[in-house]
Order: sequence, then C-alpha cells, then structure tokens
Amino acid sequence: MIIEVNNILEMNAFGKRLAKLLHGGEVIELVGDVGSGKTTLTKAIALELGAQEEVQSPSFTISRIYPVRDGLRLVHYDFYRLHDAGIMKQELDEVFRDQTTITVVEWGDIVSDVLPPDRLTLTIVPPSEVTRRIIVEASGPKSRKIEKAL
Repeated sequence: MIIEVNNILEMNAFGKRLAKLLHGGEVIELVGDVGSGKTTLTKAIALELGAQEEVQSPSFTISRIYPVRDGLRLVHYDFYRLHDAGIMKQELDEVFRDQTTITVVEWGDIVSDVLPPDRLTLTIVPPSEVTRRIIVEASGPKSRKIEKAL
C-alpha cells in the first residue's frame, strides 16, 4: 500500500490514524533518509497515544521512552549512529516481546537480525520538499491487520 501525504498536516493526520490502531506489542520500522519525516511521524503517533513529554529524536541517546495511554509505553529507537546491535540485542528482544510496549525503530537495518518477523515497515520517500510517499508493508498477522485498517 502507498499513502501520499502532501504536507506536514497530512503526515500528522496519518500518524494519528495509525496510533488509533495500536494497542501494545506492535513494532513499527521507519525507513527513510535523514529529513524524510521519520521523527515527525513518531511525534504524531506519540501525541495521539497521549504522550505528555515532547518527542525528540533519539539519534544521540539511541532510545527514548514515553508513557502513553492505558498503561502502555512508546519506545522510540534511532540506530543511525550504531554500526551493529551489539549489547542492544537482549534489550530489543525483551522490548519487542512486551505487550505493553509500542516500539518505533528508525534505521532498523542496523538491527535487522533482531527485528521481529511481524512488524509494520513504513518507508518514507520524499518526492519533493514537502510531499512524502509512505510505502506500507506488513509482515505478519498483527501488522497486516493494521495495514488493512489504514
């Protein structure tokens, strides 16, 4: 499935629509170049989930955790500065299995061998300065259910 967004308002609307479909245990992999909108999308998801803290890119900290609605938490990873998963593998395995966690992973190719088989991959391609093409790929039953509902 391909979703076209023409501006930041539409990107935010897409993020909010996606967030309404998340109930815990989901893994969302965001793929795209620097500046494509990965963190912008994560901010919209977090806002709709009820995060009280402003979402910041975890490029320098690797991860950030935000308490959200219904006792859930949003864990946002950015592996841009890592060369391999290393000691993160055990933590990631635990987080991916936690049904009270919604996980968003930027630059997931670094940890591809640890990513769960059932995840929603969103590839963000910027055809212009303001427009984005979001390619949605589901790889398991949970993520396929979300894809169909989008």
